[in-house]
Amino acid sequence: MKSTTRGTLAALVTGVAAAVGAAATPAAAVGTVPVPVPLGGAESALGMELPSVGGELPLPTAGSPEGPRFVEGRLLPERALPRLPVDGGLPGLDVRAPLAHVLGDGFDHVDVAAPASDLRAMAPGLTVDGPLTGPRPGNAGLPELTQPELGVLAPALQAVPGANLTAGQGL
Repeated sequence: MKSTTRGTLAALVTGVAAAVGAAATPAAAVGTVPVPVPLGGAESALGMELPSVGGELPLPTAGSPEGPRFVEGRLLPERALPRLPVDGGLPGLDVRAPLAHVLGDGFDHVDVAAPASDLRAMAPGLTVDGPLTGPRPGNAGLPELTQPELGVLAPALQAVPGANLTAGQGL
C-alpha cells in the first residue's frame, strides 16, 4: 500500500473517530436524553390545545465488578460469579395540560413533573465452596471433607424517585 493511500485512510479513520466521539460526548456528559413528544400537528388538525409532553431517558452505565476474593480456609474464592454494578436512572416525564377553569378563574393549567432520578443496581452473584478444605498440616498435608456450600448474592436496587403536581395561571 502506498504511503499516500495509508495517509488518506488514516485521515479518514481519524475524522470518523472524532465525529463519533464529538457526537457521543454531550449525551454522556448529561446522563439523560430528552425525548420531546411533538403534538403541534395534532393541535392544528384538531383545532384545540393539547397537552405538552416531554420525557427524559437515562443512559445506563455498567461499572466494574469486584473480582473474586481469596479467603483463608476456603478452597475456592468468594464471589465466584461477582455482582455487576449498573448505574442509570428512572425515566423522567413532564406533562403540562390546559385546564378549562375547573378549579376557579385563577387556574389555567395543570403540570405533572417527575424528573429523572438516579438508580443504582447490583446484579445477583454467586458464591461456591467445594466439598474439600485446603491442605491441613496435621493431616500430612491432605485436605479434609466438608459440606459443599452454594450461596446466591442477592440483587440490590436503590432509587429515590419524586414528582410534583402543580396547577396555576398561564400556559
